[in-house]
Amino acid sequence: MLQEDNDSCSDYGSRDKPGTALGRTVPDGNVLFPDIFHTDHLLLYERFKAYQDYILADCKASEVKEFIAEYLEKVLEPSGWQAVWRTNVFEVLVEDVEYSALKAVVQLSEPFLCESQVSTFTLECMQELLKLKECQIPLQELWVVYDESGEFDQTALAVEHVRFFYQCIWRIWDEEEEDDFDYFVRCVEPRLRLHYDILEHRVPSGLVADYQNLLSQCEELYRNFLNVRNSISSSDSDSEVENVSMVEGLKLYEKIEHLKQKLKLIENPLLRYVFGYQKYSGLQAKGPRPTGTKIVHVVSSTMMASLLQSLIRDKLCPDSCGEELEIQFHSDPLAAVNACYEGDTVIICPGHYVVDGIFCIADSVELEGYGLPDDIVIEKRGKGDNYFDCAGPNIRISNLKIVQHDAVEGILNVHHGKTTLENCVLQCETTGITVRTSAELLMKNSDLYGAKGAGVEIYPGSTCALLNNGIHHCKEGILIKNFLDEHYDIPKITLVNNMIHNNEGYGVVLVRPTVPSVKDASAERTKGDTQPTQSSDGTACVEGFRQEQLPECLTDELELYEQAEIPEQIEGNYEIANELGATSLKKSQMHKKRLSELGITEADDNLMSQEVFVSIVGNQFKWNGKGSFGTFLF
Repeated sequence: MLQEDNDSCSDYGSRDKPGTALGRTVPDGNVLFPDIFHTDHLLLYERFKAYQDYILADCKASEVKEFIAEYLEKVLEPSGWQAVWRTNVFEVLVEDVEYSALKAVVQLSEPFLCESQVSTFTLECMQELLKLKECQIPLQELWVVYDESGEFDQTALAVEHVRFFYQCIWRIWDEEEEDDFDYFVRCVEPRLRLHYDILEHRVPSGLVADYQNLLSQCEELYRNFLNVRNSISSSDSDSEVENVSMVEGLKLYEKIEHLKQKLKLIENPLLRYVFGYQKYSGLQAKGPRPTGTKIVHVVSSTMMASLLQSLIRDKLCPDSCGEELEIQFHSDPLAAVNACYEGDTVIICPGHYVVDGIFCIADSVELEGYGLPDDIVIEKRGKGDNYFDCAGPNIRISNLKIVQHDAVEGILNVHHGKTTLENCVLQCETTGITVRTSAELLMKNSDLYGAKGAGVEIYPGSTCALLNNGIHHCKEGILIKNFLDEHYDIPKITLVNNMIHNNEGYGVVLVRPTVPSVKDASAERTKGDTQPTQSSDGTACVEGFRQEQLPECLTDELELYEQAEIPEQIEGNYEIANELGATSLKKSQMHKKRLSELGITEADDNLMSQEVFVSIVGNQFKWNGKGSFGTFLF
């Protein structure tokens, strides 16, 4: 493990520092092979520090090879060490290694040691291969032989950093990218973090596959582009064939740029789930049961007579529902949900249920715990991408405690339709609840905690009402992704009487693009006398942030709050409304400008229709690490 210090790079990886001594790896195959240094177990911050402080610093993409060469000259033993030359088809022991310009000059060891998948790699074949390569091998194909003296520790680490960089970080098109920005910040850091997020199962498997597929496509297209470009540059004539090649080259370039943008979006942790992953767009609803009946599914690990009597009295009595009910019994809540059709109800009796799978709900289904949330616990075991995925027109989940373990994505994802969450406890591990584009969430009287990301993530184009909830002990309380882009509408958000506290970062975070004129928009709005005011019913609002602007489906839910006495507004409600008002005004201006460019003169000037918050009342922000509200610009 590397130590946090500011010593020169010659001290990097020194054995006299705690934790920097390297282990050894015993080869699996030929027992005559010597042990090699074990270097592929380095932690994120170890690689991060090496590239930032010792290898790349603030270099540009065109300077990468120069900086790496300079680093290797300082830390690499110039000669005299052994290594295993490893490729996809063979491994061979080499010695008398001498470093030269990102390559190593080597000789075959005596006695000759080689292991391969085929028997054709004899001593004579390897000597011929080395002769063709002029005895020069790429440094990243070498694994340094272990030495207890510590003399070659720095050499082993340096070779590992070069190998990892060219295998996992460097892209063949990087050198031709613009050099206006620091290469480490622009490319190395996001790719490095993505690599470790994938390694530690924090990225959904589908997104990993998409990323690797995009990367392969882009590399192949770029090689084709280089071939076309080289054929044009080597031609001296202005022939029709050359013109065709130029057109082909331009088409390839456009495709490459498009793929590179997709790769960058996935590499950015704040954007990858918005633009890069539409896995659940195809969730299929079952619709009504072919027989036309609706079934009540009762879940209980053991059914006692007293429990059955209570259920019949409270939930299953024909007198209470006005019709005869068809009932099915289950011991597993996941099996009950999988058996549901449109309009079914699942009643979960007290107990601790351990499930290994995903609740995929694409129909209007109701999940109801029979009792208090702490008495009805659904706990997920086993690693998986998701826990609850909701895409039904009207899903209702109530009176449950949902516990998440070994997760990659959030505890509950609302992909489409409306999901109502009432009187629930959510013990999270990664992100909490995600409300995706065009989806709607109504969360009432619930408690959410423990998310390593945001407690609630709200995406562009969604509708989210949070009423009387506790959101606490997460990295961020609520994360709002409000992108100023014509493809995404502003989310509609209602926050009433929530207690947002003890989060590591902010209570509420707004993520938006860097738009220099937003401050100007804010100033214009200030001049226009649209500062926050207190309405007659005690509701704090910026112009347009009034409860009468609520979607129809939420008006009834808020009637109870309108009559209640609203306490003095806590600092934070105004601040959030102000910032989002300025951002919304900017989007309104952009939208009007686009319409004008298209020749449409009757643009909508009503800012109220663009506001993010339709109501923000009575929320309390306490003991959040960075404050009640923050804005992240990208």
